[in-house]
Amino acid sequence: MTPLDVVTPPVVLGDDAQSRALADRLGLVVVETPGGDDLWLRYGEHGLELGGDRRQFGAPIRADLVGGGVAHRRQFGGGRGQLIARACGLKQGVSPEIIDATAGLGRDSAVLASLGSPVLMIERHPVVAALLLDALERAGAIEALKPLTQRLRFAQGDSSQTLSALVAASGVTPQVIHLDPMYPHQDKSALVKKEMRLFRRLVGDDVDTAQLLTQALDTATHRVVVKRPKGAPPIEGPPPSHDIVSKNSRYDLYVHRSLKPSR
Repeated sequence: MTPLDVVTPPVVLGDDAQSRALADRLGLVVVETPGGDDLWLRYGEHGLELGGDRRQFGAPIRADLVGGGVAHRRQFGGGRGQLIARACGLKQGVSPEIIDATAGLGRDSAVLASLGSPVLMIERHPVVAALLLDALERAGAIEALKPLTQRLRFAQGDSSQTLSALVAASGVTPQVIHLDPMYPHQDKSALVKKEMRLFRRLVGDDVDTAQLLTQALDTATHRVVVKRPKGAPPIEGPPPSHDIVSKNSRYDLYVHRSLKPSR
């Protein structure tokens, strides 16, 4: 991922105190009406959202740890039998402490937490971090979701540079580190989901995945789990111990030691 000052920084819509405070915190400009090529942030009816030209990017996106696809996966995703849970080692008697070191919008973190694992979400892009924090605050206000949100924690920082320091500051013991880096598309004409186009326009591609993997391997006590497109090569570095493959994606597993049920 390229730094915020050389990708596409959004503008902030709205002249209320909350919007101005957000713009000040992120170093962004407040406007009344966005230009045709602008990405923008605004506080909508359901929380902070990121959008742009609908023809290119579709509807605005927001982080949601409660409803939408997260709720569907929580109810119908297959529980601990689903791919991400198997890759991260969740099984009867085993709910490892997990770091989602490329948290993004927090969907995978929310699913893992709903299955019983404590999860530290780390996100380096300040705009994505703002979306994720807004979602965490909204979810924390729902009493029925307290068991879920109490298993979710957040830290902003660059996992490829300072993962060990972020972990030390958080006080967690990272048995499993989950990575889902942005994979660069070589075919520029390929149709990509509009949401992914918007995300890629904001954050760029992750070009430091080898360094990220090295940090994760040095920090996880038991395993590192890397989500990849099914046909993509493994991240540069040591080969994975094995993988778990589905129709469209693959998890590369780097195993230090096995996860044992708690006594």
